[in-house]
Amino acid sequence: MTMNVLVVSVLGKDKPGLLEQLAALISAQGGNWLESSFSRLAGQFAGIVKVAVEQDGAALLAALQSVPDLDIRGVIDQESEPQQRQNFALQLVGHDRIGIVNDVTAILARHQVNVEKLTTWLDSAPMSGEMMFHAQAQLSAPQQLDLATVRHALEGIADDLMVEWGA
Repeated sequence: MTMNVLVVSVLGKDKPGLLEQLAALISAQGGNWLESSFSRLAGQFAGIVKVAVEQDGAALLAALQSVPDLDIRGVIDQESEPQQRQNFALQLVGHDRIGIVNDVTAILARHQVNVEKLTTWLDSAPMSGEMMFHAQAQLSAPQQLDLATVRHALEGIADDLMVEWGA
């Protein structure tokens, strides 16, 4: 039997028991919880979950959407074979400013780099107390892409931007 994938985004006021409620509904509808990422941001519960489902997953999506006080949206698709791409990690640290995420993502897109996962935060610099922007990303890119070219472009955004690659 073909298994489809249901990718669900969840947004709503945070309260204890929300994940248990979602997990119980997914299990009761025969869904298999595959991957997820959830966070509490400004008092809101936000996240995404990937679920393997039989059939088209419409019943599961409807059940999830019946949860009160949550905005739940979903996309149903068959999982496709991954393309051959190189995967790598990126860490950035630099002075915070308006537009830094736009500048970084524009360079990544221009080089056909896909953002698989992105986490950003602000922190004060130890000595000066200035706000520093931090980003950690899991990325994938075409095999033939020279990562040094992307690094050079990223470092060109600002003099103080530190760029580190990892596997």
